[in-house]
Amino acid sequence: MRATVLVDNISSGELCGEWGLSVYIEYQGKNILLDTGASDLFLKNAKMLGKQIENVDYAVLSHAHYDHADGMQSFFTHNQKAKFYLREGSAENCYAKKWFFHKYIGLPKGILEGNKERIAFVCGDYTLCPGVALLPHKTEGLEKIGKKNHMYVRTKQGWRADDFAHEQSLVFETEKGLVIFNSCSHGGADHIIHEVQNTYPDQEVYALVGGFHIFDKSEGEIRELARNIKNTGIKEIYTGHCTGGRGYNTLKEELGDMVHRLSVGLVIEV
Repeated sequence: MRATVLVDNISSGELCGEWGLSVYIEYQGKNILLDTGASDLFLKNAKMLGKQIENVDYAVLSHAHYDHADGMQSFFTHNQKAKFYLREGSAENCYAKKWFFHKYIGLPKGILEGNKERIAFVCGDYTLCPGVALLPHKTEGLEKIGKKNHMYVRTKQGWRADDFAHEQSLVFETEKGLVIFNSCSHGGADHIIHEVQNTYPDQEVYALVGGFHIFDKSEGEIRELARNIKNTGIKEIYTGHCTGGRGYNTLKEELGDMVHRLSVGLVIEV
């Protein structure tokens, strides 16, 4: 498995960054795109890195937020064959709440209706291709995290705290163990590792790649998360985007050399 970061907050040389994430993954002859960042920047960086978006076989959306989905239309324009896989229940309904105001942070408006033939909604544990799976959250009570993070979804019945039912993990089987990609880990990085361990009880989890959404968390919360991650027995962490610089530094203090920083152009090989 070879994963190349197309978009992250941290730029590298001539490769620009933005608040978002996009990763090009090559696995057993298949090309998989995870997320499209917040613009068409993923296309520009892919070209500079020698990755051809038109050759992507499967596209996956980690969750229904703009900084991972706003490049979707550009993907559909440049790739004429691949389906885009979203978690069942994903909709244009995600908001961030501040005081009494709700700010839209969801999918590009009209993207679902305008590309119905290219979008596939999945439920449960879904096999994308041999050795690759999409897993939903299986941890109860995640709406408490949504409420604490001031994230809500708008429904016909009114506002409710986000339980991240639209978030999914992309999991690869490798010789070193399972590699998890979860772009923001809103449901908790430690919870996600446990979810995958429980789904694959006979396999070890080797690595987790993605943001941990701790850029605004306290030192105590970050250190507790680090201890929980260490207790899972996972070997490697590659993190960036919504982890933030302070969050990364604290994780590094707690977890040492098992923690690696994402940046545009970084290549992860397992």
